[in-house]
Amino acid sequence: VQLQASGGGLVQAGGSLRLSCAASGRTFSSYTMGWFRQAPGKEREFVSGISWSGGNIYCGDSVKGRFTFSRDNAKNTVYLQMNSLKPEDTAIYYCAAAYRSWRVGEINEYDYWGQGTLVTVSS
Repeated sequence: VQLQASGGGLVQAGGSLRLSCAASGRTFSSYTMGWFRQAPGKEREFVSGISWSGGNIYCGDSVKGRFTFSRDNAKNTVYLQMNSLKPEDTAIYYCAAAYRSWRVGEINEYDYWGQGTLVTVSS
């Protein structure tokens, strides 16, 4: 599967952005999908995601209540709605896919990665 992320940009603190990730392939619904981010000098971290079978959406502690993950299997697309953005949310955001994985938050589960989209939050 190939992934194409978009929607990043520059926004002031308190603002909002919506990231999109379009996937190619006919078996999109069989993939666990996640958003990760990597800030300068830091390790890549899990932001939010959902397993291939649906069910609960998982979020990292730092974004709970502010970011919302959604998935549209008909469009082969996942989204990340980011509200109340903070300067510490500044990072490159990556979407990723893992075939039929139950470990939504584990980075090593993901085999396919998009190219990343830069989000910059100014104070």
